Amino acid sequence: MKIFDGHMDIWCDVSKKRKEGCENIVKNFHLERLKKGEVFGGVFAAWLDNKYSDEDSEKEFIYMLNSVSHEINSNPEIFNVIKSRKDLEKEFSEGKLTILMGVEGLRAVGNNLDWLDTLYNLGYRLATLTWNEKNILGTGAGENSCEGLTEIGKKAVRKMNEIGMIVDVSHANEKTFWDIAEISAKPFIASHSNARALCDVPRNLTDEQIKAVAQSGGVIGVNGYIGFIKKCDFSSPAPIENPDLSFKPDLKDLADHIDYIAGLVGVDYVGLGFDFCEYLSEELKDTNPKNLEDASKCQNMIEELRKRGYSENDIEKIAYKNFLRVIKENLK
Repeated sequence: MKIFDGHMDIWCDVSKKRKEGCENIVKNFHLERLKKGEVFGGVFAAWLDNKYSDEDSEKEFIYMLNSVSHEINSNPEIFNVIKSRKDLEKEFSEGKLTILMGVEGLRAVGNNLDWLDTLYNLGYRLATLTWNEKNILGTGAGENSCEGLTEIGKKAVRKMNEIGMIVDVSHANEKTFWDIAEISAKPFIASHSNARALCDVPRNLTDEQIKAVAQSGGVIGVNGYIGFIKKCDFSSPAPIENPDLSFKPDLKDLADHIDYIAGLVGVDYVGLGFDFCEYLSEELKDTNPKNLEDASKCQNMIEELRKRGYSENDIEKIAYKNFLRVIKENLK
């Protein structure tokens, strides 16, 4: 069964490998695994590490956007970029990746919301306002703060609604989440978050947050990062030297989050946002669960849902239809 992955940091790898002199990165390094896992598309996200200074972050962000444009323009035979509702009405081309362009964290935008128009014109249709940090727009999940959206952050949400960019609340702290929930006039998503009831970490959603996403008509993509599936060394917000890999969650543990969210709000509001760390660095390759180590193993999740008694119609919703519905409702 085909799968739409709600969060893939693949543009980060494109940017990194372009600096190393590589070309056709998706084709040469990722396409085979995606095809094997029947991942026909997803949200391809541009994420900028918060190690950069404010001045350098804009330069790095521009470099990444340039790298992405070069990658797409150089490989028209493998990319279908979703920019409008009409693009979703077309029959998906066999052999091509159907992608929604996303930005994970708008730190580099600063207080210049004209950047949203620039991103839109470049084809980007989704963004989180923060990564884990606090920035000029709002506060991320890595900050112990009662602060939420700033005034300019509120303007950013309204503008995203207006122009047709999806607001993603993964990485928002609770106050920022609730500010977005109150302001957004369109369905919003949590592209790669799990249920806090099963794994109590700030990156996961409380029951009330899950209900709020569903009430907006949005979708929650369950996250394959092991630290958000079950409590382990990788659940710590701070890096741990020599983490214990002997206890590693299984694909079944991630499926438990699907069961939980579907049981709480229904199958119409849960999807897949695997967040495979293979796109970020070789060192992080062990941070996805057993039997779901990379994109080539995605069909294992489909088989697990079948074993759990989900109907084929419900599995289709979880695998891709729920995300495509929300995309259609947000885009022009």
